[in-house]
Amino acid sequence: MVQTRLGDGSTIEMTEEEIRADIERGVEDATDRANIDSLSEDEIDRLADIYTRPNKFVSVETGNELVLTFDEGSVKLKRLAVSIGRIPDLQLYERAFCSDTAEMAHIDYSYKPIKPIIAEEQIEMEQALLTTVLPVFYGAMPNLSLYSQPDGSFPNPAELLPKGKIKEAQEAYEGMVEHAISDMVFVASKMYEAGADGINFDTTGSAGEPDFLATLRATEILKEKYPDISIEMGMSGEFVLGMHGEIEYDGVNLAGLYPHEQVKLAEKAGADIFGGVVNINSSETIPWNIGRTVTMMKACAEVANIPVHANVGMGVGGVPIVETPPVDSLSRASAALAEVGKLDGL
Repeated sequence: MVQTRLGDGSTIEMTEEEIRADIERGVEDATDRANIDSLSEDEIDRLADIYTRPNKFVSVETGNELVLTFDEGSVKLKRLAVSIGRIPDLQLYERAFCSDTAEMAHIDYSYKPIKPIIAEEQIEMEQALLTTVLPVFYGAMPNLSLYSQPDGSFPNPAELLPKGKIKEAQEAYEGMVEHAISDMVFVASKMYEAGADGINFDTTGSAGEPDFLATLRATEILKEKYPDISIEMGMSGEFVLGMHGEIEYDGVNLAGLYPHEQVKLAEKAGADIFGGVVNINSSETIPWNIGRTVTMMKACAEVANIPVHANVGMGVGGVPIVETPPVDSLSRASAALAEVGKLDGL
């Protein structure tokens, strides 16, 4: 028997045959949902090997290492009650965690609330850059929901839609998009001018396709304004929720797009790194979840012309839904995405 986990993080035991069967079921689920090619038998064998090893920690073969980018880096340790300050946080990522990049972020992790304190954020970024060597991104969420009542000035679509006020909800979303674009461009511009090595739009699409559209258009504007700016676009889910229903970008309806389709629009807008997401089903096993994760992300990497860094951890990318991911699952997911998914980074 082999010890593995469910998507909720609880440990279970399975036979090697059961693990392989669950991987195959996960692969089949991904191909059906996203309308993509299946993994080969050799690739499924490779996943089965990674997930049946008795080792607590699994790594890649020498030469297959990937670049690691981080979202919300300078906030995550604070969540674990390690309050040492954001700059020491970044130094830990560089000097203790062996990170390839780091990200400065505010605890209120959205572009709208950062706008009023942008001067203080610029000062902090300048100091961080003077005391670190690795590339430091500045990141936050588009978080379109903050622009509707009670937090914003627009009517709340979540209240309008159940009442059948479809057009009113769509108009609210369209107004929210314009305000979000303005805030993202303003904050990203100021942080780039302060020296940030890149900008991360994290959890893109969390409010559905209007959220995705706002991020795509903000990326376009920033790339036109600063041709050398580096932009990472990390998604919030494996497919884009259709909250508006009729929003398009470059002639493509945004609702229902999967990672291999999302990445092409991110490229079109000018993004330099794409953070694809595959969600975890907490009721299924981790072998099942990794089967569908690798299948979707491999399809994404195959069509991408920019680096693809899958989001891995805390309920996405083949890792259980827990605040601090268990190393057995995290290391296996990382190895699987590197060696079978053929990604550029994590």
